[in-house]
Amino acid sequence: MKYLILVFLIPLIGCTTQNKKTDKNQELYDYDVEQKLVEMSIELNVPKLPPGLNFELATQSNNLIYLSGGGPLLANGELITGKVGTDLTVEQGYEAARLTAINQISILKKQIGDLNKVVKIVKVFGMVNSSPSFTEHPKVINGYSDFLIEVFGERGKHSRSAVGMSSLPWNIACEIEMIVQIKE
Repeated sequence: MKYLILVFLIPLIGCTTQNKKTDKNQELYDYDVEQKLVEMSIELNVPKLPPGLNFELATQSNNLIYLSGGGPLLANGELITGKVGTDLTVEQGYEAARLTAINQISILKKQIGDLNKVVKIVKVFGMVNSSPSFTEHPKVINGYSDFLIEVFGERGKHSRSAVGMSSLPWNIACEIEMIVQIKE
């Protein structure tokens, strides 16, 4: 009799555990990420790889998406250029980093199809074009981080590095990489 009861109880326990996992996943998606972008008046435009370069803008390994370093490319094809602290203010650098986040989200959407698949922004590596005496790199890269948290909420919180560089390609104000975990 004991064994017969166990045979019936074990599947019930499994169902309860499965329901808890499902409920937990539903908590991650209590709003539509893409609708939120529309409400924020954000238009996604996938940047094109400049001619002569031979790499992917994003690659996937299992449930991780690795985004190559991207920069502040405006919709008209112009780049935000200059050294932060010399040619650009910290606020202008912040806006350049925010624009870079929008561009990276555009690439991510193209790669995975639906931004609601994002489970977690795992890591951000931000490089700021700056003079050797500039020390406010984190304030610049906050433009990127703040945007991700605004769009993805708790899922947008990530580990991060923010460093200065003596130069960046095409004199762009910043270049930022990102690693994203997606729902399989």
